[in-house]
Amino acid sequence: MAFQKAVKGTALIGGGAIATVFGLSQFSQYRNKHGTFVRVQAAEAVAVPKKDHFPTREEQILALQTAGEFDVLVIGGGATGCGCALDAVTRGLKTALLERDDFSSGTSSRSTKLIHGGVRYLQKAIMNLDLEQYRIVKESLEERANLLEIAPHLSAPLPIMLPVYKWWQLPYYWFGIKLYDIVAGSQCLKSSYVLSKSRALELFPMLRKDDLVGAIVYYDGQHNDARMNLAIALTAARYGAAMANYAEVLRLLKTTDPASGKERVCGVRCRDVLTGQEFDVKAKCVINATGPFTDSVRKMDDQEVPNICQPSAGVHIVMPGYYSPDNMGLLDPATSDGRVIFFLPWEKMTIAGTTDSPTDVTSHPIPTEEDINFILNEVRNYLSVDVEVRRGDVLAAWSGIRPLVTDPNSKDTQSISRNHVVTISDSGLVTIAGGKWTTYRSMAQDTIDAAVEAHGLKAGSSKTIGLQLQGAEEWSPTLYIRLVQDYGLESEVAQHLASTYGDKAFEVAKIAQVTGKRWPIVGKRLVSEFPYIEAEVVYGVKEYARTAVDMISRRTRLAFLNVQAAEEALPRIVDIMGKELNWSEQKKKEELETAKKFLYYEMGYKVKSDQLADSSEISLMPSDIERYKKRFHMFDKEKKGFITILDVQRVLESISVQIAENTLHDILNEVDLNKNGQVELNEFLQLMSAIQKGHISGSRLAVLMKTAEENLRQRAVISVDRSGGGL
Repeated sequence: MAFQKAVKGTALIGGGAIATVFGLSQFSQYRNKHGTFVRVQAAEAVAVPKKDHFPTREEQILALQTAGEFDVLVIGGGATGCGCALDAVTRGLKTALLERDDFSSGTSSRSTKLIHGGVRYLQKAIMNLDLEQYRIVKESLEERANLLEIAPHLSAPLPIMLPVYKWWQLPYYWFGIKLYDIVAGSQCLKSSYVLSKSRALELFPMLRKDDLVGAIVYYDGQHNDARMNLAIALTAARYGAAMANYAEVLRLLKTTDPASGKERVCGVRCRDVLTGQEFDVKAKCVINATGPFTDSVRKMDDQEVPNICQPSAGVHIVMPGYYSPDNMGLLDPATSDGRVIFFLPWEKMTIAGTTDSPTDVTSHPIPTEEDINFILNEVRNYLSVDVEVRRGDVLAAWSGIRPLVTDPNSKDTQSISRNHVVTISDSGLVTIAGGKWTTYRSMAQDTIDAAVEAHGLKAGSSKTIGLQLQGAEEWSPTLYIRLVQDYGLESEVAQHLASTYGDKAFEVAKIAQVTGKRWPIVGKRLVSEFPYIEAEVVYGVKEYARTAVDMISRRTRLAFLNVQAAEEALPRIVDIMGKELNWSEQKKKEELETAKKFLYYEMGYKVKSDQLADSSEISLMPSDIERYKKRFHMFDKEKKGFITILDVQRVLESISVQIAENTLHDILNEVDLNKNGQVELNEFLQLMSAIQKGHISGSRLAVLMKTAEENLRQRAVISVDRSGGGL
């Protein structure tokens, strides 16, 4: 009854909002018709021919060296840089792009995976009567709708629940969320709605029940950020842009303008990182789209220019999928320190974040234990006491650097702009900075508009609204069924390929290896619990992947989903890439070590050994210590005080179980803190103590030794599959 009264009161407060959004339930039908119309318009508007296939990297490097002067040269292969290249090339401008690492290797692959207008920005716009914040939200919602249309295989609407624990907050939040719908207008994905307590718990059963009043559900978009970035890059390449990853800009080239006598930027000196070869790329206009590295490129132009980038680190963690429903996110609008935390299903896992703290600019940001624990504590506040939120369930963690900027054109240069900023230096260097993932297209449009005007380039207006990205043209929600029927792929693998490659999934399926099994017929998985297959590694090389890190983090998303699974897949990935790229044994060894270092530091794997080391104070009951000592001594028959692979093999042979030596080595190495090839009693007790505290989960050694103890009595089979593999 109280809930009904609150809803009635809410309706009175927001009656105008209801009237404004009346009929939004019919929007889906309108959106389909409107989207088709826009796509047709976009395709017809682009006069530049589109190639059937994108060139190889070698062909792209050759084009950069021999194609003469370009109209536009973009530095930076993130979402904004690739967006600039696509916008420029589809206007008919001769376009090039250089990225010193891989496409989307920086901030663009480390986002919250949301395509959103920004509920918190709208709140600030209303509370502070801030017109700029309102414009950001309005533009973002327009771009959200466009992005969902041009890459439907990589993006989709996601309902997000805002739980309410105080009665007065129900009308307050409802009114704000309805305004969010209103600002979206005809581009509203689906109308928001109010839920009773019982209905909220039905849809999100792991939610904290105590004091729950009800909930509000609204819709935003979600995407696969690194693959979306790559799709933009590949689309630009197919339209004729010369795009090269691992091409580092060493310095800007300048010439003296005979009319004004001023120096003008006329290109760059760059280096092919993979071969070491250096060459010049000439261009009428050079665009700096390097995100957090904006100022380093600006200082190549003018050493005295003041910094405009104020980098902020945002940490995210990934937890098992059972922490959230399959198709419902959660928003914590007011954390303990005033920040916003999202708790979202993503790729059948659960992603939580983000934090927001000042940081130094680096190519290799590292998640901190402090930020990880902050996120975990906020998650605990919203989940039921029945759900034990364990530190050991963090499967991956990463930090991304958001390039907040101060506007150098503003009188108040100390104030941070939440919008993007386009500037042009005295020498003609165009810089685009700030903004957000969702608005990459409009940022690119503004940048190319400014470049065309400043440099007198001959080009029309932007053609990218409604322009479909790589894989979208022939995609449909049922495309995966054809993959199952035509190629004999597992349904899960087929769905993954369709949602990753769109209509290009057939190209991956064609090169998938025969399994030799009755079913599936083709498609050998890289790791058992994820749908990534070996054929994707071969195809990833065609998509310009040149390192093992490219493959585990951006062509597949294994590193972002489960670092232990990524490490397990690495040897096979390196073997396949080595064959495709003619790597020597030494090069394969280097790639393996570099990728492991990436997982260890940048993706949170270091946290695992840190958690064991931090648990050096063994807090076990005396009875537990004796029980674990007995278990340990079943393997350490000689009372050496440590166990080795030989000890484990001996016990396994006694119960007729065989496990590959390299697998046993990996299992022991997970616990071997001293890295001396053996697990000491103290290390084993630290492991068991950490497991009891919830700091560690899914330890294969702990499971193996416990099961072996039982099987010595029962002679049953031991399972050594990873059980979640938490950090």
